[in-house]
Amino acid sequence: MTTVFLIDNGSLRPDSTRNLRKVASELARRTGIWVEPVSLLHSDRVPADELDGLPAEVFEPALAARAEGGSTDFLLLPFFFGPSRALTEYIPERLGRLSKRYPGLNVRIGRPLVDLDGENDTRVAGILKDRVEERLEPGHTPPVVVVDHGSPVPEVTAVRNFVAGQLSALLGARVSRVAPASMERRPGASYRFNEPLLENLLDRPGFNAGRVIVAMMFLSPGRHAGPQGDVAAICREAERRNPDLRAVTTDLAGEHEAVVEILCDRVRREIGECRGTEPGTARAAGGS
Repeated sequence: MTTVFLIDNGSLRPDSTRNLRKVASELARRTGIWVEPVSLLHSDRVPADELDGLPAEVFEPALAARAEGGSTDFLLLPFFFGPSRALTEYIPERLGRLSKRYPGLNVRIGRPLVDLDGENDTRVAGILKDRVEERLEPGHTPPVVVVDHGSPVPEVTAVRNFVAGQLSALLGARVSRVAPASMERRPGASYRFNEPLLENLLDRPGFNAGRVIVAMMFLSPGRHAGPQGDVAAICREAERRNPDLRAVTTDLAGEHEAVVEILCDRVRREIGECRGTEPGTARAAGGS
């Protein structure tokens, strides 16, 4: 039997774990397969009383505990937009260490939510389109900024830029333009591919006045994407510098119900057909 982990990066904010659990629970309901929400790091430091009394789990000890219990076959479903180093380096490194203790392990890592090597799937862009449409006002065609955290990996930024291009095509004439931006970047010329930064873009003509919709390409609320998070602070500071600007953030992409459809396809690819289940016949550990 395959043990399925829904994996995110992890956060010290309880709302991030709550969202991971919610997505895992709905995925389990849809597929009839037990799905365990597990973070790579950080989340186990959130007090259990902030998580309905159920402590969060992190990847390495969680997989070791299942292996100690006799599980050998695992599917890791990335709750990531693109090929983060968490998927390409951190997990493989930890698996190399675990496989020495548990030589019979068989661990598969699914594709991220946006697979540039696959077919031209527009579902993540469609999620952002829905989020932007929730902020559109009749008679106005605002500019849109697709913002993500920013990454040291060019392939992850390429995913963001690719989705921004898809979003532009999906929104068409309902907006004036769509541009990608990073919340932050590492210093140095080698990380220039993250440009423009959101704070700089919101100072440029075409984005520094009127209503600008900031499409949040984030999966869960936390320090960066929460209501009082870093992106919100960047927008408020830009408004202070540009009194005619009104930067309006969308709800998060990862809280959209269509994310589960994409994850269901990842399960189908790795395990077999998803089957519909009645509510309550399957649930994720810690889910509702």
